[in-house]
Amino acid sequence: MAAELPQVRDTELTDLPAILELHNAAIAAGTAIWDTEPVDLAERERWLAERRAAGTPVLTATVAGRFAGYAGYRQWWPKAGYRHTMENSVYVAAGHRRSGVASALLAELLARARASGVHAMVAAIESGNVASIALHRNFGFQVVGELPEVGRKFDRWLDLTLMQLTFEARVASEP
Repeated sequence: MAAELPQVRDTELTDLPAILELHNAAIAAGTAIWDTEPVDLAERERWLAERRAAGTPVLTATVAGRFAGYAGYRQWWPKAGYRHTMENSVYVAAGHRRSGVASALLAELLARARASGVHAMVAAIESGNVASIALHRNFGFQVVGELPEVGRKFDRWLDLTLMQLTFEARVASEP
C-alpha cells in the first residue's frame, strides 16, 4: 500500500496547539530555531494574527488527517525597500521527516509567493542542517552566503547559511 501524500492548506486556529508543540520541541532540542525559551499558545496566536495581517501565508500539512508540519514566509527585513523579498521557514514533525512533507509545504509556499509578486525568497538555515539545505537546493535555491558563529545555543556557536531563490524578473510598481 502506498504512503498517503501530504495535504497542504492554510493554517487554522485549531492547528496552533500542534504547531506550538513542534515549535517548542525545536526550541528545546534543535538548532532550526535559535530561541532558547519555549513560547505559549497566546504567542502563537499573536504570531498567526501578525502573519495574516501582513498578508503572508502560514500553511499546515497533514498526512492521513494528522498534523505533519507547518511553514510560512514573512518579509525578510522590516524596511520598505525589502518588501519584495521574503524569508521562508519549514518545520516537519517527528515521524514525518523525509516523507515529502517539507517538499509539499515549500512547493506551496513558492507557488503562493510567485502568485503574490514576491521577487526573492531567502532561507536562513543553521549550517549543520544538511536536510534543509538539500531541500532548498532541490527547489533552485543557491547558497549566497555563510555567516560563521553568528548564533549561540547549547553552549556552542552556530553558523548560518543564507540561500536565495529569485523569481522571474517582473517590473514591480512603486511604492
